[in-house]
Amino acid sequence: MTLTVENQPEQSRYVIVREGEVIGVAEYEHRSDAIVFTHTEVDPEKREKGMASTLVQAALDDVRDNTGLRVIAACPYVRHWISEHPDYADLQAR
Repeated sequence: MTLTVENQPEQSRYVIVREGEVIGVAEYEHRSDAIVFTHTEVDPEKREKGMASTLVQAALDDVRDNTGLRVIAACPYVRHWISEHPDYADLQAR
């Protein structure tokens, strides 16, 4: 099973893909200086342990590596994930 995470900026979302099928999304909105994560969901029928975490980590890594945007975690899952991974908290203070 191969999982990949892709940014789909035209749809304002990161997706997690398994064998060509989108099985989860992390939706966002852009502001002038920030990216606001609004909703994260993995298909309950296709979910396996850790998929949502993989999706969020890859999305935050992409924001860190490729933008100067601050992260606003409006999504409860993203907010919780960052609280459990304090090495990502700096993204909220950029």
